[in-house]
Parts: sequence; structure tokens; C-alpha cells
Amino acid sequence: MTNTKVLISGASVAGPALAYWLRRQGCAVTVVERSAVVRESGYAVDFRGDALDVLERMGILAEVRAHQTRMRGTTVLDADGQQVARLPAEAFAGELEVPKSDLTRILHRITRDDVEYVFGDSIAAIDQHDTGVLVSFDHARPREFDLVIGADGVHSLVRRLVFGPHARFQRHLGMSGVGFTAANHLGLDHSGLLSTAPGRAVYLFSAADVERMTVSLSFATDSPELDRLDRAAQQEIVRDRFAGQGWEIPRLLDAMTTAEDFYCASSCQVEMDQWSSGRVALVGDAGYCAAPTSGMGTSQALIGAHLLATHLAAHPGDHRAAFAAYERDLRPLVTENQAKGREAATLFGA
Repeated sequence: MTNTKVLISGASVAGPALAYWLRRQGCAVTVVERSAVVRESGYAVDFRGDALDVLERMGILAEVRAHQTRMRGTTVLDADGQQVARLPAEAFAGELEVPKSDLTRILHRITRDDVEYVFGDSIAAIDQHDTGVLVSFDHARPREFDLVIGADGVHSLVRRLVFGPHARFQRHLGMSGVGFTAANHLGLDHSGLLSTAPGRAVYLFSAADVERMTVSLSFATDSPELDRLDRAAQQEIVRDRFAGQGWEIPRLLDAMTTAEDFYCASSCQVEMDQWSSGRVALVGDAGYCAAPTSGMGTSQALIGAHLLATHLAAHPGDHRAAFAAYERDLRPLVTENQAKGREAATLFGA
């Protein structure tokens, strides 16, 4: 793998993790990221099972642990705000939970000295040929690479350019949601509140910053079309879906209007028969998103990146064999996690 030129699209979790392992094998790695800087978005990510071993092998487990949210559990409420159950921290936080911004910062720091990062740019075209891949960019000049890896999330540009339209591979799980942060007027302290009703769910928690709480409003939808609307239209739909609800809902809807970090997303999975085509492969959510309800997205990304790099090292000069072994070994875990994601989606009123 020495001097193999690899382009990775996406600098969130899977991309930098893969870059770390490929550089250890002597690859010349470039990571292109649409964002102008290291992304600070995302609230919390958790790790389970073999993902903790991957962090240990990368030498960052102790540092990641230093940023854990230390959630103490979640109280389940009825529609009137009365407690009906109590969930342990592990139900949402896994074996280890940290703010996503801390994880992406750590991954960037341990790779930035020997990985080329190109921020504020994106792939425009991918042209494969017998000996390499010619990649065009929105801004930079075209460049030649030996391999291209899409680590650019559920709406992967690499997947669309090489494999086809998003709709072909995305499975909507019947729910959409919005998220934002608000003043922690409920006094949550490393704890959460969950209230569900048919077709709706509200999840609130506060961890790293006790002055703020994260708000998640989820609701049943027939398609992911909500993602394509502008913010005003998205918020109007949310208000309609939660209209007439009591407890804290009116105050949360007011906070949504002025939130600076508002985002909207539909819960979906990415299902593909193959995660590679020629010299191009996918890793993480780009190839096999299990949906946030699985609780395994970040763990799956880390495990997938490590496994892909391992097989590329085991099959020097034969990317087809490496990609095939990567898919064979990871597929059972992805199948299991996607089943969990579909099952858990029903618990949130989908």
C-alpha cells in the first residue's frame, strides 16, 4: 500500500478514522470536506462493543473517555409530564458517550500532520479507468488517485455519482425529526426526559453544558421529503404535528423558532448489495447507515474504517479482493444493526 494515493470524501468520523489507518500503511491520503472547517455539529455519539477496541488501537480511548457525557439516565413521561418509567444511561449512551464535536476534533488532530485535508471543497465528478480514478472538484484542479472512498454520510455524494440516485438505496423508517439546543429551564443535569405518544416523541437531555439542553422532536412521516424543504416550512410542519400538546411542548416550539443550531433529518437506512464499484468504495453511513435509532452509527463507522484498511493492507495491489473481503466480514454486523434500527424506530412513535 506504500504510496497508494487515496482520496476520502468526508471529514466527520469514518473518513478521518480510515485516513489514520491508511497512513500507517504508507498511503498518501487526501480528505476532502465540503465544510470550511472541522465540523462542530452533532450532539452526542456513543460507542459499543468492538468500537472501543478500535479507539484503543488508535491510542485515543483514554482521551475520548475524558470527554464522556456521564449521563445518569432518562425519565420516561406520559403526555401530561408525569413519570411512568426510568431508563438507565446505557439505553441511549451505550458503553461510552461523548459530544460528537470532541470526537471529530480528536480524529482531525491525530491525522492532520500527515494527511492532506482540503476543506471547503467537494467532488464534482469521478471518472474511473484501468489504472486509477480521475476526480474533478468544485474548486480545486482535477487530480488522479488510485482509490476513492466515500465517507460522506447518508446523503453521500460519492454514492450518488458512482452508484446512482439516493432514492435507490435509502429506506425511510417512517419518522422524521428536528433537533436544536435551548436554555435548560428544566434543570436537567446529565439526565434526560422522554415523552412518547402515537406518532410523536420528545427527547430532552443536558450533559456537557448544564446551562443548555438538547431538544429532539420526532414524528411519523410517510417519506423523507421534509429534508428538502426550507427551515420555515419544516418548522411549520413540526408545529402542526405537535399542535394542541401540553406539558412543555409550546415552550419548546417557541425555542425552536429562534434556535441557531436547528437541523432537520429523516430517519433512514442505506441498503446496498455492494459497497464498492471498481476503485471506489463506501464506508460508514454512506454505505450502510443503520439509522440513529440503532445506536450503532458511530461504532459501525469506526469498525468499518478499521476493517476496510485492514483488508487493503492484506491485499496489496488488489483492491477488488480487499473490497470483497471488507464487505464479507462487515455485512453480518450491518445486518444486525439495521434490524435494531428498524425495531427501535417503532419505540419513537414511527
